[in-house]
Amino acid sequence: MNHNKSYRKLGRRADHRKAMLMNLTISLLREERLETTVTRAKELRKFAERMVTLGKKGDLSARRRAFAFLRDDAVVAKLFAELGPKYAERNGGYTRIIRTSVRRGDSAEMAIIELV
Repeated sequence: MNHNKSYRKLGRRADHRKAMLMNLTISLLREERLETTVTRAKELRKFAERMVTLGKKGDLSARRRAFAFLRDDAVVAKLFAELGPKYAERNGGYTRIIRTSVRRGDSAEMAIIELV
């Protein structure tokens, strides 16, 4: 059972997991659509929605917090210039997870995560 567990470990050490989720978040915000496993997509949703919320705020503090996590000037600029105003009227739920298939190599469930 997985009661009172706030995140998935994804079979990685803490630093590797953080780096992987940071890279997935950067890719999702840059491309606005990404194919990955279902468990990674579910964990990625938390980080992506937090970044879009920071983009909606649009102040200097939010920009610094976003850059502290993302570490990519182009993605932070896109987040605050395009994605923040795009979702200004929406109260959460910025991502959609669509289950697609099973990966042939290890039978992992695959999903597409995209910005709505």
